[in-house]
Amino acid sequence: MAKPHTNVLKFACALLSHYILSIMKSETSSNVSLSQVRLTITSFVAFTFFGYFTIGLALAVLPVFIHQELGYSAMVAGIVISIQYVTTFVMRGYAGKMVDLKGPKPAVLLGMAGFVLSGILLFAAYTLKHIPIMSLGLLVITRLMTGFSEGLIGASPVNWAILAVGNQHTAKAISFNGIASYGALAAGAPLGVWLNNGYGIGSIGLLIILVGIIGLLYAKSKTPLKGNSTSPRESFLKVLKKVSPFGICLALGGLGFGTISTFITLYYAYLNWSDAVLCLSVFSLLFILGRIFFGRSIDLHGGLKTSIVCLALETTGLLILWLANTPATALVGAGIAGLGFSLVFPALGVEAVKLIPPSNHGAALGGYGLFIDLSLGITGPLVGAIASRFGMPYIFPFSMGMVFLGFLLAVIIYIRQKRSLPLTVVHRAA
Repeated sequence: MAKPHTNVLKFACALLSHYILSIMKSETSSNVSLSQVRLTITSFVAFTFFGYFTIGLALAVLPVFIHQELGYSAMVAGIVISIQYVTTFVMRGYAGKMVDLKGPKPAVLLGMAGFVLSGILLFAAYTLKHIPIMSLGLLVITRLMTGFSEGLIGASPVNWAILAVGNQHTAKAISFNGIASYGALAAGAPLGVWLNNGYGIGSIGLLIILVGIIGLLYAKSKTPLKGNSTSPRESFLKVLKKVSPFGICLALGGLGFGTISTFITLYYAYLNWSDAVLCLSVFSLLFILGRIFFGRSIDLHGGLKTSIVCLALETTGLLILWLANTPATALVGAGIAGLGFSLVFPALGVEAVKLIPPSNHGAALGGYGLFIDLSLGITGPLVGAIASRFGMPYIFPFSMGMVFLGFLLAVIIYIRQKRSLPLTVVHRAA
């Protein structure tokens, strides 16, 4: 184990120095300027921002609402929050097929309509809070509808952007899409807390309806695009098998984010700390800064090397969160974890998409995204069970261990790729 760790440390130093030396180099495109590429990508990943902003609005307040106002356990709260990923998981494959056959616009329109409906359901759940069982039932349906919409939005805007700017900008499009999603969470979470404290969770439902309608109208105004690849399409299961080694690494890395986003409010309450939402905001802020300042690392060093360093950083951040005895130290840990997780999705995603023909890129990104859905879906019940069985202090050492396993798996894939072993072997070993 000594040699891989030494190589990782050397690479981390090389990554930083190489970035500083190359940051002033201009990236050029044969057809359009870099600024135009960025503007075009941003115009499409705005749909990702709309979707994840609505998700972020309820993210920090729903666990507390279920646990404290409705009177259910932390495990029930975790299950309800995570149940949305059941429908997200199901819709990923459907959305990928829709994108490949019809283009991304229909998927985005349907997803925005779903967010509008989820806002209506959330408002209804709030009005029935005096009947806890009915309110909880509506919240379950709300989360399933949210997952339905997230599954459609997850890969559709980024595919729309890639169709507009070309496959050579895939890494940039995935990175911008992640900035949009986590930036939306960082903006939505504190606003949701403020709205809940001042006007109740029903006001969040009304805002979700408004944002969904805005996204729906904006999507209708955009020009539809569709891939024109003539290469034969592969079945979704075959695509899923090819991307699964990278997806498993992503899923393990996602457990850290899932633990912070779902349980940080309850963790802070257990420790009698305040401003839990700030922890999620710091995580998201450092996540965004990592993508902005180190996004070129994937092109310079490759997806696997970048993901190895990032998973090591995320593990370190979760270790600090576990050992933190003050809120300030916890913020440091959350920030380092966010910085580490920042490039995990695009770094592994670029490597996964390379294995898939262009005619299946929608399915590839959809199938790859399934693993983060799976990760976030099991985080609630799994980490909730850890908290219920062993106590709240054990949630971060557990998630840290899972992320470290993702780091080890990324190292194994990297070593086997260098030895030219087929990825299917890595998949079986994983």
